[in-house]
Amino acid sequence: MAMLRAAAKQAMTVVRTGAPQAVCAFSRTLHASPDSKKIVGVFYKANEYASLNPKFVGCAEAALGIRDWLESKGHQYIVTDDKEGPNCELEKHIHDMHVLITTPFHPVYVTAEKIKKAKNLQLLLTAGVGSDHIDLKAAANAGITVAEITGSNVVSVAEDELMRILILVRNFLPAHQQVINGDWNVAGIAHRAYDLEGKTVGTVGAGRIGKLLLQRLKPFNCNLLYHDRLAISPELEKETGAKFEEDLDAMLPKCDVIVINMPLTEKTRGLFDKERIGKLKKGVLIVNNARAAIMDTQAVADACSSGHIAGYSGDVWNPQPAPRDHPWRYMPNQAMTPHISGTTIDGQLRYADGVKDTLDKYFKGEEFPAQNYIVKEGKLASQYQ
Repeated sequence: MAMLRAAAKQAMTVVRTGAPQAVCAFSRTLHASPDSKKIVGVFYKANEYASLNPKFVGCAEAALGIRDWLESKGHQYIVTDDKEGPNCELEKHIHDMHVLITTPFHPVYVTAEKIKKAKNLQLLLTAGVGSDHIDLKAAANAGITVAEITGSNVVSVAEDELMRILILVRNFLPAHQQVINGDWNVAGIAHRAYDLEGKTVGTVGAGRIGKLLLQRLKPFNCNLLYHDRLAISPELEKETGAKFEEDLDAMLPKCDVIVINMPLTEKTRGLFDKERIGKLKKGVLIVNNARAAIMDTQAVADACSSGHIAGYSGDVWNPQPAPRDHPWRYMPNQAMTPHISGTTIDGQLRYADGVKDTLDKYFKGEEFPAQNYIVKEGKLASQYQ
């Protein structure tokens, strides 16, 4: 399979000879063109892990497995993990790239300043789900299309959320740490370990991931609540037994476990501040695989230290990668990881296929699936408005 063959190649950067062709102002619209395009991909570097699995396509070395295909069509494909600072590899290509592919796992923070430099840029493409690392208003104003591979890793994230709920409820991590340390203290774990059955779990957001989580929680006999702009279908409510809560602040104090499943927007940024966290049930458990900036960083750390939040788990940080002194690394009863939930091998294969399909449509001047657009013709998708 072409993608798997390409994944085995350990090539980081290809630069073809010849100056890139000029792009006029109106070419930011996705118009079919036979011209060679310059595509830049920014992915995390896998180093010694790159060759351990031929399906590991999400790293910089494998470059989504699309290098051979792109080059066979005469396009340039520049791939790097170096994205920070004025002298980074990415900066060398901003002025003449046509497409930038980035991921939520190793994000390029595409600021208005970067967009202003990128005179030829037509398409910002997220390999995965979640494009809040991009200044969407600046992209819209510049006439740049922003798209992502909607649905590519929703199963991966929903499964990860379920795992984190169980890890927190059962007080698993300190028990595992006892084994590593050579200890044996059942009481040290059992005093705050519970069953999930009978607990009230609320998801803040019931989109694709939230719906999958509700379905996966049904067999645990929880009391399921959800808050969103719109109610899910009556059929899914009946299937899961989930109850719609229109008022977020009325739902939250009822919950033993809260799962964050909403996008980061100007409306949701800092939504869980000190005041709102203070109104949660004492001893609440929180899982957040959505975006860290939905939470007030210090307010979460303080609430974990005081015990008001009994456990916090997630894989999203603000910023990413998280600095060594990030307070969430050191707060008690946390089960944090790097941003991994959506980049399973299965998820990688899905978003790699989606990127290839999107680029193919871009080269042909065809429309993308409607749900994949985040910015189209100067307008933001409804969830980001």
